Amino acid sequence: MKSFALLLLVLICSMGGLGRKLKPKKRSTAGDISFRTKTKDACRMSVSGDEELKLRIDCKSQGVSYWCEFTGKPSVCRAFRNNPKIYWNQVTAELRKLPHACESSQVLKTTMCQKAPPEALMKQIAAGMEPDVANQDQAQKSSTSVRGAGKSPAKKTGKPPVLPTQRGQGSENETEAMKLAQEHCWESLHGICSYIIGIFRG
Repeated sequence: MKSFALLLLVLICSMGGLGRKLKPKKRSTAGDISFRTKTKDACRMSVSGDEELKLRIDCKSQGVSYWCEFTGKPSVCRAFRNNPKIYWNQVTAELRKLPHACESSQVLKTTMCQKAPPEALMKQIAAGMEPDVANQDQAQKSSTSVRGAGKSPAKKTGKPPVLPTQRGQGSENETEAMKLAQEHCWESLHGICSYIIGIFRG
């Protein structure tokens, strides 16, 4: 039984290796993300750059438009390199809690990069404000699209990643098995791989 399981594991892992070669490299930029602040300001966040990233936030609030720009190197944070999408979702989640997306945030912090070097932090480098000259129809359309788009990241994110616990050897083995499965198997087969690895690790 164990020899069959071992053979199955080797087969799945080799298929996972092929699958990984076909996968595109994870993008460090998030594209455009729409969100609303605590005081219902309609905002759009866009990221550009390669190693040193530039983040721009544009918001509309009661007839006034404001903007700010941040720069930093989150790529020095290992967790960011592994999953930039979760990083940007955490940034957006923090901005949603603020009454003003630019005045209240000189540095953007995330839980996944708390222990990263200082250069990983996105720091505000510029900000501005101007009257909103867009007509009411355009503002209504953008607020409707923002409301629809603001919900989608939360659905995709799902539950926050489960951190390994120190309560028992069993949970450590499960976490280690899942890590190995994520490294060597296809994404859709992580559950099966981690189960089989768990059998062999005892």
